[in-house]
Amino acid sequence: MSVVTDNRLAPGDAAPAFTLPDADGNAVSLSDYAGRKVVVYFYPAASTPGCTKQACDFRDNLAELSGAGIDVVGISPDAPAKLAKFRDKEGLTFPLLSDTDKSTLAAWGAFGEKKMYGKTVTGVIRSTFLVDEEGRIEVAQYNVRATGHVAKLRRDLKV
Repeated sequence: MSVVTDNRLAPGDAAPAFTLPDADGNAVSLSDYAGRKVVVYFYPAASTPGCTKQACDFRDNLAELSGAGIDVVGISPDAPAKLAKFRDKEGLTFPLLSDTDKSTLAAWGAFGEKKMYGKTVTGVIRSTFLVDEEGRIEVAQYNVRATGHVAKLRRDLKV
């Protein structure tokens, strides 16, 4: 089965629904955040340098984001056990969800061809979305940088 997609979401699109296990195996759904804004970000692999930097930036800015009525959810293809280790090691205080079959990544356009070290490879496209209270995409950013991304997002959202 190929999950590669060129399906890119844009502001105004309905956010694709998902229900995925968190680091403890509990089901978390996008619909759990109905009535609140939520940042949904996709990252390639827990405990890698870039993904750790990005997750820690979200952790360090969570109070300000939460104060502005914005929750944060991270999604990767890692198994829940790996996510639990990552969460515990880095003191992450927001849900990390496991999408091992990459179907949610594909639905959000966050899995496909990307450039890595000058080569075209297939994998997770580091992407960040802001979903509004009604479940629509407010911000869609693909191929974001791990470093400095959260600060830029806060500037863009005026948080």
